[in-house]
Amino acid sequence: MRPSPAKNNPANGPTDPARYRGAQQVTLVSAGVNVALTLLQIVVGIMGKSQALVADGLHSLSDLLCDFLVLFANRHSSREADDEHPYGHGRIETATTLALGLILMGTGIALLWGAAQRLQDPGSLHTVHVATLWIALLTLGGKEGLFRYMIHVARKLRSKMLEANAWHARSDAASSVIVVIGIAGNLAGITSLDLLAAALVASMIVRMGWAQASQALRDLIDTGLSEADVAAIRHTLTATPGVRGLHDLRTRKMGDQALVDAHVLVDPRISVSEGHHIAEKARARVLQQHDVRDVMVHVDPEDDREFKPTLHLPSRDDLISQLRGRLDLSPEDTPKITLHYLAGKVEAEIFLSRECSADLQRLERLYRAAEEASIGNKYFFAIHLHRLGAP
Repeated sequence: MRPSPAKNNPANGPTDPARYRGAQQVTLVSAGVNVALTLLQIVVGIMGKSQALVADGLHSLSDLLCDFLVLFANRHSSREADDEHPYGHGRIETATTLALGLILMGTGIALLWGAAQRLQDPGSLHTVHVATLWIALLTLGGKEGLFRYMIHVARKLRSKMLEANAWHARSDAASSVIVVIGIAGNLAGITSLDLLAAALVASMIVRMGWAQASQALRDLIDTGLSEADVAAIRHTLTATPGVRGLHDLRTRKMGDQALVDAHVLVDPRISVSEGHHIAEKARARVLQQHDVRDVMVHVDPEDDREFKPTLHLPSRDDLISQLRGRLDLSPEDTPKITLHYLAGKVEAEIFLSRECSADLQRLERLYRAAEEASIGNKYFFAIHLHRLGAP
């Protein structure tokens, strides 16, 4: 049981304006820092002949591209559900996280290949300029500061996409440590350390990209929540008053939240409206107590994993026609008939009219006929008669 999707309206804004503005601000700050660092690293790295610094600069350039992807995804994944996307647009965020990971992997493999080629050529080994060390130290400080700022905002907004981008910045900070060591070693006389640092930076980029891409891919193929999260949701549902049991509990990720489907067991003889009320209560409790986007609750009168389904049974009109025919009752005699579909058959409750209930001889015949009709019946396992307005 789920609310209807919003109408398809291009003007629909973000579902959480504060969350959107916060994500946009942190991403713009990241983009600005990366522009400055990328220019410094590449220009000084080329002029100072440091392959490690150039590699780190290209890493920062990939960050810049990722920042623009994050801005795009944040804008579109935050939009309301519509007719074409009734579950919302959260998958855009997951797909963007996958793109971030693939960009990291591609960048890392390219840099690793380049460093390996140069290490095989002794003529390419040379001493770098001292300015590259200062830029590497400046980059290290800038990237670490950017990471701490971004991870704080990402956790505050509970956005996995922003968290992925923050760890992307941390990978640059970690790689900058290696670049500083490589350049310092090169300046100290071990000229190969600059290229070795470039290779290590590339390996770190590949590893980080794989971690982000594989997690995003798991979400895109509807991987469920952790056992602990599922157990917590199960407890919330079964603790709802009126819920007698639970089965077919399923979860899947949607962006930084999740979708939940569940079948709850209720008393099979309560009204439809009461069953609906119990399901809505169960749904509301999960939405309030867990970080989920939506919950679909299906009401079952019995555990359909254990009992035969009732799809083979005739329609209500056909069943009532058979009942009236077997008991010789007219529509006027039976103002109300309730059918309970249980264990692959039907239990019928027939409410007799005042006139029919007043005829005691006929009433006795009806009780006998109802008992005989339920013995070995193909569709009915019990037929109960109730007197309405009897004197």
